[in-house]
Amino acid sequence: MAGTRIGDGTRAVRAGLPDPQKYEPTLPGPVFAAHYHLPGEPTGPYTYGRDENPTWTLLERAIGELEAPEDPDGVETVAFASGMAAISAVLFSQLKAGDAVVLPADGYQALPLVREQLEAYGIEVRTAPTGGDAQLTVLEGARLLWIETPSNPGLEVCDIRRLVREAHAGGALVAVDNTLATPLGQRPLELGADFSVASDTKGMTGHGDIMFGHVACRDTRLAASVRRWRKIVGAIPGPMEAWLAHRSLATLALRVDRQCANALALAEALAGRDDVAGLRYPGLPEDPSHKVAASQMRRYGSVVSFVLPDRAWAERFLDALRLVDDATSFGGVRSTAERRARWGGDAVPEGFIRFSVGAEDAGDLVADVLRALDEAAPQPA
Repeated sequence: MAGTRIGDGTRAVRAGLPDPQKYEPTLPGPVFAAHYHLPGEPTGPYTYGRDENPTWTLLERAIGELEAPEDPDGVETVAFASGMAAISAVLFSQLKAGDAVVLPADGYQALPLVREQLEAYGIEVRTAPTGGDAQLTVLEGARLLWIETPSNPGLEVCDIRRLVREAHAGGALVAVDNTLATPLGQRPLELGADFSVASDTKGMTGHGDIMFGHVACRDTRLAASVRRWRKIVGAIPGPMEAWLAHRSLATLALRVDRQCANALALAEALAGRDDVAGLRYPGLPEDPSHKVAASQMRRYGSVVSFVLPDRAWAERFLDALRLVDDATSFGGVRSTAERRARWGGDAVPEGFIRFSVGAEDAGDLVADVLRALDEAAPQPA
């Protein structure tokens, strides 16, 4: 049903499935193969396990249908063993010594590690915050602009169309880390980006049990360079992980819709709390990023962030939660939360909470959070 005008749920359920074959499963099982029968010249699609795998093929086709449903055949997707493998593939396949790249100053906490490696290779790295489209101020002469919107963990949003327009006018490529939104929330390729990148460990697969990532792009030459990088470094996904990822896509719309509704309910409940500061959720009409987010996002994601008065207060809150796990990562069906400053590397207050809203009943989840906040407040002497 590629390219057909159908709903997100229908598309997610059927994405990447092969044509029905009598007595065959709807989604064929994972293919475990290091090599394939290969007599004569290697002209077929499958030769060696580091290059291609039938299980990857179906999944990459499925992700392409979600990334660009109006023209899935015009998109190439490359699957990776993790989100960082996908991020690294774009950066290191497109940049060389003497190039300049613009990264978000408030992006994912592993980006400073990437910066160190880029600079070691003679690549100039510039940074600016996501909010207010500030990356435009350092864009001149850059080879690549890396956007993360909404940003992790601060949930700042930038205008993708505007940044793409300015970057392309100056000859720069644009990559968008779309991890938090997923293709059901935001489609960077439709907004003009050259690369849509995601850690599918998060919302795309949604169960917190596999590591995965992908890169999608329209330009076949760019896709070939990313695929070549995957071959060189061997950052390939396992067939079982690829099959599980494809299986998980069938519930993507169900999960994302429930999570986004719950996230908005939680954000609305937190908005009236005196002990909560710095509340951010792009779906809140009063959020500073809402206007821009509404112009480019179809769903606002599962992450809510806020600040409690201090470290001890935040830790008491996390300890008091009963339906929410104290764990890192986000996008899963089970709600998780963490005091983000415990890792270092993020410019956030000690009491900053990144809350990944799951698929629980909204009333139960909100009640648990409000009770935990009440219990976390210091008791009068």
